[in-house]
Amino acid sequence: MDWSWVGPPLDTRLLFPLERAGFLTLLRGLDPDDWQRPTVCPGWRVHDVVAHVVHDYIRKLSGTRDRQQAPGPWPGESLPGFLHRVNQEFVDVARRWSPRVLVDLLAHLGPQLDELWASLDLDQTGEAVSWAAPGVPAPVWLDVAREYTEYWVHQQQVRDAVGRPGANDEHLAAPVTDTFLRALPHTLRDYSPDLGTCLHIQVTGPGGGNWTIERRNTTWAVIRGSSAQPAAALVELPSECLWRVATRGVTVETAREQTTISGDQTLGSAVLNLVAIIR
Repeated sequence: MDWSWVGPPLDTRLLFPLERAGFLTLLRGLDPDDWQRPTVCPGWRVHDVVAHVVHDYIRKLSGTRDRQQAPGPWPGESLPGFLHRVNQEFVDVARRWSPRVLVDLLAHLGPQLDELWASLDLDQTGEAVSWAAPGVPAPVWLDVAREYTEYWVHQQQVRDAVGRPGANDEHLAAPVTDTFLRALPHTLRDYSPDLGTCLHIQVTGPGGGNWTIERRNTTWAVIRGSSAQPAAALVELPSECLWRVATRGVTVETAREQTTISGDQTLGSAVLNLVAIIR
């Protein structure tokens, strides 16, 4: 499959230890009450979100590095339903574990995960990235970038819950914005305007920049930078809003209040339906 439409490859592998260092520093400074604060994830407190990240580490090491075969969905169970179930099962068990144990597990397993990322050939195909092309093996670089965005977002959710901003400097945040915008061709799949129609995205704040989404023969394509031709719609929004839109951390209505759309309002508003998680 030709994946050129998803934009130029992105290598996020060196960012994992940097993101994790900030997360561990944050977690080691929390008091017992902080660990019980509710997060934007329904029904999950800080302790649960951290346990979920531990689960992600274990799942990736077991499945990708060690080739451990794990049970799949139940008959008739959807992929989102399956993931919700197994994630909740792990979180329920981990509620018996202390915060110190969770932090120690992240610190111990993290470097092993870094070694796994370093061993991968980013140009090969790997797991599907459902929000880009459901059911189709995706380039490894996109799968790894997807994993990076998940860890970064969970850290931000914890930071929001305990009121301690951080980890949103340009170096760490820019790849998150860049990766999430790779979901727009799938988001816009039902819009079929004239070939060459362009949608321009301007993201402000840390990790911001300019991107163009152009209609081609059978799909939309992601291009870094502004288009040389006039855009049918221009969408401007803060990076803090974009990652929350992509992970359903804010409603479309709330995001619309922070977004300026010029030109084709229908096409521009479709950006706010961007989803870069499995749901």
